[in-house]
Amino acid sequence: MDEYLIVLNKDEDSISIVSLETREEIKKIDTAHNPHEIAITPDGKKSYISCSLGNAVNVMDNDTFEIVKTIEHEEFNFPHGVGITKDGKHLYLASTYSNRIFILDTATDEITKHFPTYQQYSHMISFSPDGKRIFVPNIGSDNITVLDVDKEKIINHFPVGEGPEGVAVHPDGETVYVANQKDDTLYVIDTENYETLHKRRLGTLPIRIIFSSDGKYALIPNRESGDLSVVQSDFERKGELQPWEVKRIPVGVWPGGVVFDRNNRYAYVANNKTNDISVIDMDSLTEGSERIDVGIHPDGMAYLVK
Repeated sequence: MDEYLIVLNKDEDSISIVSLETREEIKKIDTAHNPHEIAITPDGKKSYISCSLGNAVNVMDNDTFEIVKTIEHEEFNFPHGVGITKDGKHLYLASTYSNRIFILDTATDEITKHFPTYQQYSHMISFSPDGKRIFVPNIGSDNITVLDVDKEKIINHFPVGEGPEGVAVHPDGETVYVANQKDDTLYVIDTENYETLHKRRLGTLPIRIIFSSDGKYALIPNRESGDLSVVQSDFERKGELQPWEVKRIPVGVWPGGVVFDRNNRYAYVANNKTNDISVIDMDSLTEGSERIDVGIHPDGMAYLVK
């Protein structure tokens, strides 16, 4: 099986397809204006790319690596966060400046429903491991919106730190981690009652969170300090297991998108201002000696096996 990185070069309006066998770009694809985030269907056949300043979503065929459709809507205003339901039937999209959630049918690539969050700057989409809930950080409202996937409706909001952007649910489903970009903190929150269990300091301007599949590590890129916070979810400190930053790894300038490979052996970090990808060895928690060159200002990124 072949492994690829799909890298969105947001200020070049392009996608770099990178072979992880050679760690080189093998193809570059034009997109709509300003591609930001990407979601791949569970069968690996299609990618959905939110092009924020183009107010569009590109659909890419992952067999040919070609854009096959562009989806637009009059209520798109900086479409950004994307995520796909566990059964692969629907794509959820957060439109930041219209503060709306869109639902698309992945069989037809048509919008079936959209509704407001009534919050400010609804930005990302993150599913719970069971696929039943979605967590949407609202950067301007300092809170998280919770959606019920079956009901396709908002069921709650809960407060977090200032300017939340990164969000991810631990693979055990018991806690949600939130990176707050304006106060440089990590909040760890109980998913049952939304009680804040832990607060941690991070680097400057943390913007994303991704878990290893085993839940051991959460990786959080800190945009302005140019490093990657490695948070161990079960660190033993004073006889108690708790989330703890065990290392902060220097990477490139303005790190953004982060993905793991399928074995959690390596993590890849898109460096927005150095136009490259850092390769993190997860055994040693160090950056490799060589980066992968891509396009101008890489940001969103996905890992694909086919």
